[in-house]
Amino acid sequence: MNIVVCLKQVPGTTEVQIDPVKNTLIRQGIKSIINPFDAYALEEGVRLKERYGGKVTSISMGPPQAVDMLRDAISVGADDAVLLSDMAFAGADTWATSYTLGKAVRKITNCDLVICGRQTLDGDTGQVGPELAEMLGVPFIAYVSKIEEIKDGVIRVQRMVEEGYETIETTLPAVITVVKEINTPRLPSFRGMTKAKTAQIPTWKAGDIGAEKENVGLAGSATQVVKIFFPQRVHKAEMFKGDAATQVNALVEKLKEAKLV
Repeated sequence: MNIVVCLKQVPGTTEVQIDPVKNTLIRQGIKSIINPFDAYALEEGVRLKERYGGKVTSISMGPPQAVDMLRDAISVGADDAVLLSDMAFAGADTWATSYTLGKAVRKITNCDLVICGRQTLDGDTGQVGPELAEMLGVPFIAYVSKIEEIKDGVIRVQRMVEEGYETIETTLPAVITVVKEINTPRLPSFRGMTKAKTAQIPTWKAGDIGAEKENVGLAGSATQVVKIFFPQRVHKAEMFKGDAATQVNALVEKLKEAKLV
């Protein structure tokens, strides 16, 4: 069974700052980590390999330094890793990102299952998984909390919903996104760290995956970020003095002025 796990490198902090000119996150001086939801996707891919046999390939679209994250993926059980890094990919929205990932998955032949995290910490859209399935033309299941069985080209999973869970079956190949309830990610092993240190991780550019330049990066994005900003929170308070009755009457008058009563 051939499994592809999509990973993204994100800032390892919630205290992010925004460049007011470029409308981008300021990443300098901030440690980057594997997106937490993607860590669960990777762990599930490794568990499926241990359960059914096969191979796990982790892929990521990002800057050259994302190769360190891919080595971390190998250290916990991924067999191979591929970095998609090209200036042509810069500025991609979720649609262009999914197109690029789809091209890479198609190059990795005989892929049975693609696993993604539910969403990322920085974008927080949850759109790449379903869009990637659309690009590949395969079934998609979101919010997977348990993979019950894979047999005869069919996968059966439990999918989280507000009231509990649903049991869904679909044919392979397919794309799924997982939630954190699915497993507990393992720590790297010494053998895994040794393998990761010497692993050859190729970098694929747009031409390597047969991607048209007009469909990747900013050029291929259906949406563009016009402005990113933190909302200004302004708190105004007015203290009422006097006894309880006086304070209540003053409050009622204020509510009347605001036409709230």
